[in-house]
Amino acid sequence: MAAPSSFTIPSHNKAWVYSEYGRAVDVLKLDPNVPVPEVKDDQVLVKVAAASLNPVDSKRMQGFFKATDSPLPTVPGYDIAGVVVKVGSQVKNFKEGDEVFGDINEVALEQPKRFGSLAEYTAVEERVLSLKPNNLSFVEAASLPLAIETAYEGLERTGFSAGKSILVLGGAGGVGTQIIQLAKHVFGASKVAATASTGKLELLKSLGADWAIDYTKENFEDLPEKFDVVYDAVGQVERAVKAVKEGGQVVTIVGPTAPPPALIFVLTSKGSILEKLKPYLESGKVKPVIDPKSPFPFSKTVEAFSYLDTNRATGKVVVYPFP
Repeated sequence: MAAPSSFTIPSHNKAWVYSEYGRAVDVLKLDPNVPVPEVKDDQVLVKVAAASLNPVDSKRMQGFFKATDSPLPTVPGYDIAGVVVKVGSQVKNFKEGDEVFGDINEVALEQPKRFGSLAEYTAVEERVLSLKPNNLSFVEAASLPLAIETAYEGLERTGFSAGKSILVLGGAGGVGTQIIQLAKHVFGASKVAATASTGKLELLKSLGADWAIDYTKENFEDLPEKFDVVYDAVGQVERAVKAVKEGGQVVTIVGPTAPPPALIFVLTSKGSILEKLKPYLESGKVKPVIDPKSPFPFSKTVEAFSYLDTNRATGKVVVYPFP
């Protein structure tokens, strides 16, 4: 149960919904009359201000992990920024009016929420949220959670630490732009190399890459230099293992499997990671990277998905403003 709210909360709200699996352009529909979710004891109700899209949203919508998905119909969306309007009875860290951000699905591929972030309101467990840094807009904050937490968890899993070198595959994407920054400015990498297409090499350098590799002109696995860690954010793990030093680590986030010595993982969303990284976000050492075509207004969510699915976005695709 939740205490009565001082905010006026409707019983129904607008939400994007799909009732069958497929591409957004075919299956995603705006429903003006979806019930606002109930708030459990460990949850808060968030009035969504902005949401960002991730490849996992598209893969889920297309039925790639239907065996472990929650039942249809589904309101998609993992990443949010917004305002707490109602608080469950056991919630300790948030109160009404708090501005928060987070990835609302604790375990990405196991029964993700039926009521995701692409609605006016969503109910979220306290443990996956963090207070929004004051220097970030809602658009900037919404762009971060899944990508920055994935970047962080992958680096942690490889035992990455100061003085090590890293190669980032897909340096200009949502996760890649965060791996570069965290490796350099948080973990203290001795050298950060990253791949991107020709027009995005300067962006990689601005984020902290010492060496930007144009994948349209050279094959990273043929370069003489090898790395302590290779972080594959695009699905090139067979090539990645050829670029790692003897005894080094390869980590990938694009399955379904990874050959040794690579490890693959699926993110566990935690507000504590966002808390840990907050000083770097507040100081501007680590920045959100938002695609220049963003934000897409709520009414253009289908177009936002179509753009995400081109795999050409730089940084993150964000939906804003919400109704």
